[in-house]
Parts: sequence; structure tokens; C-alpha cells
Amino acid sequence: VQVVESGGGLVQPGRSLRLSCAGSGFTFSRYVMSWYRQAPGKERELVAGITSTGGSTNYADSVKGRFTISRDNAKNTVYLQMNSLNPENTAVYYCNAKGYLGGDYWGKGTLVTVSS
Repeated sequence: VQVVESGGGLVQPGRSLRLSCAGSGFTFSRYVMSWYRQAPGKERELVAGITSTGGSTNYADSVKGRFTISRDNAKNTVYLQMNSLNPENTAVYYCNAKGYLGGDYWGKGTLVTVSS
């Protein structure tokens, strides 16, 4: 089983970034996919989640209206489109796959730094 994030990097405030997370070794289309983040000195928190079919999504209040989670089950990939980034969004972003009947997989994370 592998969950691999990509797309992080250094971005200026106000700009956008899209993260990707590719899953393999499990039936991706049967898993709820979520993005979490952990900022320096803080606990890991849920950013956004999407159901297995993509029919329902949820977001942390702090990112509503700016971040969008989506998935492409044909590509075994989930995305996080992040707009209007600010320094408070600086964190390591983690992808999580959770199965309805078991299975809970994490990626190693990708660092997003928002700075001028």
C-alpha cells in the first residue's frame, strides 16, 4: 500500500497551489480520502475530506471557500486546490485513505510554505 503526496513547495501569499495524492495497493474507489495538515508546534488537523464516490465533501472552517478537494478514481488520485494562500496555511500536508470496512493509510506528507 502506498499513499504519495506531491505538489508542495514555496508559494507567495495570495497565490494558489494544487496538491495531489496518489494511492496504490488498495481499492482507491472504496476509500474516503482526506487531507490533513500539521503546522509547526501544532497538532495535526483535518483540512478536507471527500467520500469514495466524490459525492460529498467537508472542509475545515478556516479553508471553506478557498480550498477545494476533488478526486479522480480512474487515476487513483485525490487533489487539494488551495487558493488565496496565507502564511497561516504553512504546514506539512498529509493525505489519508480510510476504508469503510477497515484500512487506514497515511502518506509521508508534502511541505507547503507560504511566504513572501
